[in-house]
Amino acid sequence: MRKGKVIAVAGKGGTGKTAITALLIREIIRLGEDICILAVDADADSNLPDALGISCDKTVGDIREGLLADKQQDVTLDLRAQFEGRIAGIIEEEEFYDLLVMGRPEGPGCYCPVNHIMRIIMDTLTKNYDYTIIDCEAGLEHLSRRTTMDVDVMLVVLDTTRKSLRTALRLRQIAQEIDVDVKKMMVIANKVPEGAEEVLIEEAQNYGVEIEEIIPFDPLIPEYDFEGKPIIDLPDNAPSAVSVRRVMERIV
Repeated sequence: MRKGKVIAVAGKGGTGKTAITALLIREIIRLGEDICILAVDADADSNLPDALGISCDKTVGDIREGLLADKQQDVTLDLRAQFEGRIAGIIEEEEFYDLLVMGRPEGPGCYCPVNHIMRIIMDTLTKNYDYTIIDCEAGLEHLSRRTTMDVDVMLVVLDTTRKSLRTALRLRQIAQEIDVDVKKMMVIANKVPEGAEEVLIEEAQNYGVEIEEIIPFDPLIPEYDFEGKPIIDLPDNAPSAVSVRRVMERIV
């Protein structure tokens, strides 16, 4: 049985998933010194390391490509054993969490066997942590290709666009259609300008979507991004940090 929770942050690109992921990690760190956290950057753009203020140049994508090449040379190669060993070598171990970066998307050829093995290994890996939080790739691909593992909580992030609402609906639909066990799905709206809250809530209700938390537009986030400061270092009273804290309280 899994030791802790798996939290996936999903939604349309540009909604601010990575910033929310970084702030969630900060809130989990504050739960206690003995909590083990695995952060997974599953977006091909790999922005989570910057949001956390660290560097990472080794990815699962590189391992996957290398294993496929090795398998062509040796058909007897044990992919699972090789995968497990190599993943252990690329996990970045920080003081308060470990980071695993998925990296490049799939190239040409069939990735089905190696993706299946990767899911098995990820499901096994998460058992070693109290919390695993995943910054998912944009859109729906991670669900439609079944590269997202079973999750306890999926945070679906909206902005003020109808496209993000449609993405939320499709995420919910696909999660129900395929073999992904999502125990709870929470919809949160991010980067919402002052005065737009009621209109957004009403529009979401027209789509059958209930927004559980609204995170206001926080000017500090683009400011930090421009200056190269990690989002995880936002002040405690930053509007986005306060809202994400409430989200984390609901999850806990």
